[in-house]
Amino acid sequence: MKCLLIASESAQVLFYWADQDFEARLRQQFEDLPEQHGETHVPAFEDSINTLFAPLLISCITLNEKISDTYTSFISENNYLFTVHQFGECTYIAVNGDGSESEDDLRRKIFVLKKVIDLRFGLVTLDAGILKKTLRPQDTEKRCKVWKMLQGLLITYSHLREEDQSFLVEAVERLIHPQLCQQCIEFLDRYVVQQINGSLDRANEEVVHTFILVHTKLLSFLSSRNASSLRPSDLLSLILIAQDMYPSDDNQEGLTDKDLEKSLETGEFNTPKLSAAAQEEGGSLECNSHQDTQPAIQVAEDTVQSPESCPARDTVPLRVFLDASVKDNYCPMMPHNMYCMSLWPGISLVLLTKVPNSQVAVSLYHLLDAFTVIEARLSEGQELGHSSHTHPNMSDLKQKMDKFIKAIGVLKQQLQSAWVDFKSKAFSKVNAGNPPDLLQACRNVKSRLCLVYQHYFLLKPAGHSQHLTIDLQTKTQNNIQEKLMDWKDFLLVKSKRNTTMISYPYYLLEMNC
Repeated sequence: MKCLLIASESAQVLFYWADQDFEARLRQQFEDLPEQHGETHVPAFEDSINTLFAPLLISCITLNEKISDTYTSFISENNYLFTVHQFGECTYIAVNGDGSESEDDLRRKIFVLKKVIDLRFGLVTLDAGILKKTLRPQDTEKRCKVWKMLQGLLITYSHLREEDQSFLVEAVERLIHPQLCQQCIEFLDRYVVQQINGSLDRANEEVVHTFILVHTKLLSFLSSRNASSLRPSDLLSLILIAQDMYPSDDNQEGLTDKDLEKSLETGEFNTPKLSAAAQEEGGSLECNSHQDTQPAIQVAEDTVQSPESCPARDTVPLRVFLDASVKDNYCPMMPHNMYCMSLWPGISLVLLTKVPNSQVAVSLYHLLDAFTVIEARLSEGQELGHSSHTHPNMSDLKQKMDKFIKAIGVLKQQLQSAWVDFKSKAFSKVNAGNPPDLLQACRNVKSRLCLVYQHYFLLKPAGHSQHLTIDLQTKTQNNIQEKLMDWKDFLLVKSKRNTTMISYPYYLLEMNC
């Protein structure tokens, strides 16, 4: 009996997910209503969701308008637990009716959904109007596609939270085997980073991070030279996406509790030995900060059979937005392409590439950050301020905006018009005394900047632009498969025995968002 939804400030449901029990209960409730009133029409499930939550949403909106506050959680008369959180103009509501989740569990689920939305849609989330259209497109087919993607990730998260300790404690879990981890770093450097970044078929993309997963556990991680660090919350979210793309299936992997118990009872284990070539290659490469030295835990396992085949691979990358630094400029939600390749059932290779026009994203972030500060200041009734000591510096902002508008090739006229209107109000003594008009002009510029961001990085998805060729992807996948062939069964068994180490003990959920 679980449900999670997002609603706008006008009480319109922008997204919902409900489990089978909640959906069945709600359908039954609304199927009974027409019979009671002598009607035959049964409302669609989405209409039922809107009707059910409308009173609560209207109440939340009214409280926000009157006292700038709203509910955090409450229990209904039928013992349903409701948790509410506000992000900008969007209201998130999580519901549990079977007692299986606490208020903290529901709040964490809300923050996971918010994190996933940021990861998939980037800086357009800063504009409420664009975000609403992104979450709830008018086109029914597009809406189903967006909702199915978010619903799938929520289902995967709920399953992993129940079955996997790394998602229970919200930390990245690592498989520890010093020799193999070092060998894999060699493979990732030579056959992924160097091979792709030196290829003419990379379509101006550059691999910045790559890692190997065994189920949800991190075997090895490598960043290219000069790449910014990957935040633990982003990494855990990427693992969630990888699991959603290639779910673990114990039956396919041929790993049963009986296999594991037999290993423990007999005490007879086998680990593959490093090849002579691997021993000669190994030990020469140091990993980045994500592969900090940890106390070595080496456990041998017995070898079991696993299928040679792997699921069909989608060669079109996903567009994801990750925190990054470019030339000492911090940029949250920097666009990347994510390639996820299943080496074998349960073992995946993930590549993250920096896309062309990434510098545009950095410029857009700094401009959006400046106008967000201005918007907040004007909303609080403060003056704009033209002092050189204020942030943002208005003279500096004016130069940067003029330069940016001159350089961009899309939506130039619309952005130019909004910027001219803002300048006429912000820098004119005649209009300086009209804060409401100035606030609206600021919001218009901010909205136009988000539209430019959307055009560059979302309206043309990763699959509709140039990306790594299929041949290059296949070559990379085959190379890593060849190098790990002797280890795959060992890794699948080891991952099931939980002889792992937890690292990066940082919470995914940043409660101060």
